[in-house]
Amino acid sequence: MGSLLSACGLKKKKKAEENRHLRANDREFNFSFQYANNAIKTSRYNIFTFLPLNLFEQFQRLANAYFVFLLMLQLIPQISSLSWFTTVVPLLLVLSITLAKDLSDDITRHKNDKHVNNREVEVLIDGEVKKEKWMNVQVGDIVKLENNEFVTADLLLLSSSEPLNLVYIETAELDGETNLKVKQALTVTGDLGNDIQRLAAFKGEVHCEPPNNRLDRFTGTLTVSGETLALDNERILLRGCTLRNTEWCFGLVVFGGPDTKLMQNSGKTVFKRTSIDRLMNVLVMFIFGFLAFMCTILSIGNAIWEYQEGESFIAFLPRPDGANASLSAFLTFWSYVIILNTVVPISLYVSVEILRLGNSYFIDWDRKMYHVKSDTPAQARTTTLNEELGQIKYIFSDKTGTLTQNIMTFNRCSINGKSYGDVVDFAGQRVEITEKTEKVDFSWNPLADPKFSFYDHQLVEAVKQGSPAVQDFFRLLALCHTVMPEEKTEGELYYQAQSPDEGALVTAARNFGFVFRSRTPESISVMEMGVPTTYELLAVLDFNNVRKRMSVIVRSPKGRLILYCKGADTMIYERLHPSCSKIMEVTTEHLNEYAGEGLRTLALACKDLDEEKFAEWKQRHHVASTAMDDREAKLDAIYEEIEKDLQLLGASAVEDKLQDGVPQTIEQLAQADIKIWVLTGDKQETAENIGYSCNMLREEMKDIFIVAANTAAEVRKELVNARKKMSPESGDEPPIMKSRLWGKKSQVVEDEKVDGEYGLVINGHSLAFALQKDMQLELLRTACMCQTVICCRVTPLQKAQVVELVKKHKNAVTLAIGDGANDVSMIKTAHIGVGISGQEGMQAVLSSDFSFAQFRYLQRLLLVHGRWSYLRMCKFLRYFFYKNFTFTFVHFWYGFFCGFSAQTVYDEWFITLYNLVYTALPVIALSMFDQDVNDRWSFQYPQLYSPGQLNQYFSKMAFVRILLHSCYSSLILFFIPWAAMNDTVRDDGKEIADYQSFALLAQTCLLIAVNVQLGLDTCYWTAVNQFFLWGSLSVYFAVTFTMYSNGMYLIFTSSFPFIGAARNSLSQPNVWLTIFLTTILCSLPVVAQRFLFIQLKPTINDKVRHKVRQSKAMPLPPPRRFPRRRISTRRSGYAFSHARGYGDLVTSGGFLRIPIKTRPTIFPRSETPVADSTPQTYRAIYQESASS
Repeated sequence: MGSLLSACGLKKKKKAEENRHLRANDREFNFSFQYANNAIKTSRYNIFTFLPLNLFEQFQRLANAYFVFLLMLQLIPQISSLSWFTTVVPLLLVLSITLAKDLSDDITRHKNDKHVNNREVEVLIDGEVKKEKWMNVQVGDIVKLENNEFVTADLLLLSSSEPLNLVYIETAELDGETNLKVKQALTVTGDLGNDIQRLAAFKGEVHCEPPNNRLDRFTGTLTVSGETLALDNERILLRGCTLRNTEWCFGLVVFGGPDTKLMQNSGKTVFKRTSIDRLMNVLVMFIFGFLAFMCTILSIGNAIWEYQEGESFIAFLPRPDGANASLSAFLTFWSYVIILNTVVPISLYVSVEILRLGNSYFIDWDRKMYHVKSDTPAQARTTTLNEELGQIKYIFSDKTGTLTQNIMTFNRCSINGKSYGDVVDFAGQRVEITEKTEKVDFSWNPLADPKFSFYDHQLVEAVKQGSPAVQDFFRLLALCHTVMPEEKTEGELYYQAQSPDEGALVTAARNFGFVFRSRTPESISVMEMGVPTTYELLAVLDFNNVRKRMSVIVRSPKGRLILYCKGADTMIYERLHPSCSKIMEVTTEHLNEYAGEGLRTLALACKDLDEEKFAEWKQRHHVASTAMDDREAKLDAIYEEIEKDLQLLGASAVEDKLQDGVPQTIEQLAQADIKIWVLTGDKQETAENIGYSCNMLREEMKDIFIVAANTAAEVRKELVNARKKMSPESGDEPPIMKSRLWGKKSQVVEDEKVDGEYGLVINGHSLAFALQKDMQLELLRTACMCQTVICCRVTPLQKAQVVELVKKHKNAVTLAIGDGANDVSMIKTAHIGVGISGQEGMQAVLSSDFSFAQFRYLQRLLLVHGRWSYLRMCKFLRYFFYKNFTFTFVHFWYGFFCGFSAQTVYDEWFITLYNLVYTALPVIALSMFDQDVNDRWSFQYPQLYSPGQLNQYFSKMAFVRILLHSCYSSLILFFIPWAAMNDTVRDDGKEIADYQSFALLAQTCLLIAVNVQLGLDTCYWTAVNQFFLWGSLSVYFAVTFTMYSNGMYLIFTSSFPFIGAARNSLSQPNVWLTIFLTTILCSLPVVAQRFLFIQLKPTINDKVRHKVRQSKAMPLPPPRRFPRRRISTRRSGYAFSHARGYGDLVTSGGFLRIPIKTRPTIFPRSETPVADSTPQTYRAIYQESASS
């Protein structure tokens, strides 16, 4: 029974865990706790729930529910004035189209789930290692992973093939970082090795925290043979990671499937609807009320008419038994509900789906969003959100892999007061580096990495000439690091760095002749200008977040005792010898210059040590390193003693390569008044650097606030101080606009005026406090005052919480863009989710609404496709409501002339075909192809985007204007033909003032008038528009003459009663004069109003279209601007991984106990990201358009 309920999606949710207890190799014991297995589910429906759930979602559109109600009314003969199939066929069509689309989407999700769940992994079962599907893996199982395999579930690492039971994992799917992390097993489990019998006999018990979304924390204990050992995050391998450079490892499953931290961070799949959809629901409610009001007026009129005049007609219109004026009025009310139902036409929703589908295909087919290198086209993965792309106010972006390529290159350096890396011409002027710029030839160095590129020939000449300062600089880079080398064959070196920054620096030293070859716990071997040299490694003073530097102490072959140190310039400068003041001034200028270009900088220094003082220091260092209490604090104090009176060597500058066109894209989006928030798992310094590189953070900003407090009170204080500085008049209470919609209260925080531009940087620790319920509005107020917000060290769930905060309390449309599994939750939370198909797998793409290969395509998606889609949708709705209200109001006026008898003013066939044939295709063509200006002009004037953010094209007020316009038009379309035909005779003297002739004239006037209005609304004429417009009018006249012919009347007498009406009426000049007059009177106010507004109060669209008409040519692409240098008062921080380094590991000796085996590398030589330093050139979308 439970399985059946589960299949139906009705299974009762189990009680939340308080802690988890499991035993290795004991499925029976673990099953008693009913832990989730390892199967995942991202699909929304199953075979039992698809139809009811999907229909439930569709009937959230009130119009769909309304048409079901209307269908029921039409089945009652006493009140039905139209056939039932006129409602049921369009309704079924709409529901079927949506069902088919949602079914297709969910089948794709089911296939993806099936693919993941059916992956195979080796599991230890009954003493044997067997292949098992991922979905069948249970908590407590021991699994075996091999190199380059995905981690199956959240595992406790037991043992590995590597020395010291280490494993290397790539966590790109979790935190976006592609540099490898190190995990280490406990010694007691590491001794199990790969002995299957001992592993099968292992009965360790784990007590740990319940499933949660904290990626950076794990708390638990392992009990083995009565001994209890502490477990932390360093022992856990998380699902979503990839095993790298490790031959094999064994792990114990702690959390499976939905309980894994990856899935806990994924967020729920929500049913997304656009703001226009939500507005439509409100308008439909109003229309229902308005419809009821009109029907009430007409039914009251019927009651009065029946009471006063009804007796006169009983002779030839006898009443049924028991009928009276009250009953007649009641029945008339429901008859008019059916007749006037065109105020909410079902064809509207059919047309909307077609329109959205067509605009989705335009995105898929856009060659300017196709990435040739990866063969990746843009893809609209949903067809229901296109117009919302034209209303985005806030963009939430990941950093690594989204804004950047996560490829570090050695770009510039300052050595002994001289800057290297620029290319200058004969006049000494700086020259832009392009693909044609001559590279430095490293062929003299057989160990150089061929992918490394550098352009300043002076530096390599200085190295060759033996400059002591230059050689000391690169010697430091070759010695002061924690990189692990691997040399498969002679000369083929691969560096395994904890961060790409370190890899880039060591690779630079390698190419300039100082090649790091190998290391032992006691030595480092390098090749110095072709000479093998081994340094004795005496100590590694490791990096941490407080020190922001690392040092090594080595003894050269000549016996020289040296300390090499590199780190954040602020940390190094505090420890320099006073004699370095002059070189420090020059280096500071260079550092400011590098930081102004967004490069990640480090300062480098060294110091000769005295043997006796070092021996004494070494003893105190040993005592501190073996202390049981406050070990880190004692070591930091010891490090401080020796890291002083340093001699400055220079500074390095590494570029974290941005994706092509990122700065230009951000600049364009900023001009469109779109605010960009960067939410990244990376460290603060890195995020700030990228902020400057992308022009999100600028020196021109009045202030950039850094929130990095450790308590809730301090965070609140910093946020309040920042807000008061930006807006001294702002009150303590946020300006909230309360509203109630659908019975739900909502609090919208209004924008507050700020003079100037500001930036905000907040770290994950502070953000956790700021997102608390009592402080989140303070965070929102402060952040929304800033032009740029950067949140660093945030978890995937915090990303979603930030998006949800803005989404909930700001009347704005949000977009989230990312490329990794760590971005999935915010992509699902935002109104629009965009996935970048990059280096970090396809998780983000699979959860997104739109996807493409490069961040730069976002500006085309929003400023072109999004704006056009919004413009087209709004024009479509305005015109659709206009033509249907006009159509319906003519019925209303006619009621006063037909005794309120619910007689239709038009022929029944015209009523049936009006929305389905006569007016369907022209409005579809308008809404598929119309554009106010082309894509070039859209990029030239990003301000054209702002009307969408303000809902200027379609809103409640716009709807009221449409209502009034329709009312005016309907008065013209009814009373002008009525007056023209009243007591009118033909040329031959015969009377033509009959019902059928009047109906034909009224419907012809209506059709021509709404088509003229369509022409006035069309900005961009195509052959398709012309064909559909004239074709629809031709079809109308052809169908009219056919249906009103003698032949149709003779064949279907009861269905085609209007015999001869067309040829009799349309042959009269006064009929055509009446058509012309009504058309002019309907169009005149529209033309006059537009003329006056363009002259007196032109919109941004009017101004740009005027410029387009005046311009004789397309706007030229903007000239390629060389990045403007800025002198910065702020320099980038320590450009290394946030985690503690490998210092303890490289000096432990343990990592050499097992011979290092030849292992496959992460990247082939040709794809080494660290060494790939081809120059970064930005290409604006304008240039791309011109070239394509």
